[in-house]
Amino acid sequence: MIPQLVTIRHRRTEGRWRRRFVPVLPVLLLISPLLLLALPVALVACLVVRVNPVAALRDVGRVLGALPGTRIEVAQGGKTLLVSVR
Repeated sequence: MIPQLVTIRHRRTEGRWRRRFVPVLPVLLLISPLLLLALPVALVACLVVRVNPVAALRDVGRVLGALPGTRIEVAQGGKTLLVSVR
């Protein structure tokens, strides 16, 4: 199952948290023309490095399927960034 919602939280230097919700399906619909242009480039790249394109596409699907439940947290100095995929 592909992710449905990505939550991005970041803490400002004054300590307040800001939260953003990004729905995945509308974003995919917006960038789908770019994905259609990137597909032939990816196929040519697979052929150049002698990787099976079907296996590569299957593996990309597996990575996308494993994304729900992922949490990424980065802290540096007074700023913190938390990305949660549901």
